[in-house]
Amino acid sequence: MSARAEILGRIGAALGDVPRPAPSPFPSPAEWTYGAPATGIEDVAGLFVERVEDYRAVVDRVAAADLPAAVGRALGPARAVVVPPGLEPEWLSTVVDVEVVVDDGTLSAAELDATDAVVTAAAVGIAVTGTIVLDHGADQGRRALSLVPDLHVCVVRLDQLVGDVPEAVARLSEAVASGRPLTWISGPSATSDIELERVEGVHGPRNLHVLLVD
Repeated sequence: MSARAEILGRIGAALGDVPRPAPSPFPSPAEWTYGAPATGIEDVAGLFVERVEDYRAVVDRVAAADLPAAVGRALGPARAVVVPPGLEPEWLSTVVDVEVVVDDGTLSAAELDATDAVVTAAAVGIAVTGTIVLDHGADQGRRALSLVPDLHVCVVRLDQLVGDVPEAVARLSEAVASGRPLTWISGPSATSDIELERVEGVHGPRNLHVLLVD
């Protein structure tokens, strides 16, 4: 008999009178497919709003017909706003006394910093995490637009909401395959690295205003 077999035999004998554990009360793992729509979320839109607001962002649910007026209200006192080239012009139809700059890709960081706000669309909104993802299509523009101005007004359509991150990743696969970058936004830019004090606007917009279009 080998030493290994002898040791295992002794362990087995020592455990001979140990009661067997009862069957686990937990059900067997549910069938799950990566990227499939999340289950168990009764109100995806309501959860999305709740989680985004947890990050100290402002969220308004608006009807499509009221979106231009909502954009104007969200911009507030802004006097200069930059927009991506593919943004719907109708969204800014109620904006008055505001300089609207359409980004042609040549604006410097200093020029972007001189604007008060940016208005973009979005690619996906994730309910569980309260995250908005930009895939930088024509209506979202290059990454610098959503990272430099102090206010980001982001329009998210109801049909762009998903339950969880794997579902979002599945939706974003085309953008990834085409080589476009992704920007994942969970509330205004903030950090708590210094003495655990929350500081906003360190590496991105200080204010995030989300317009969820029903």
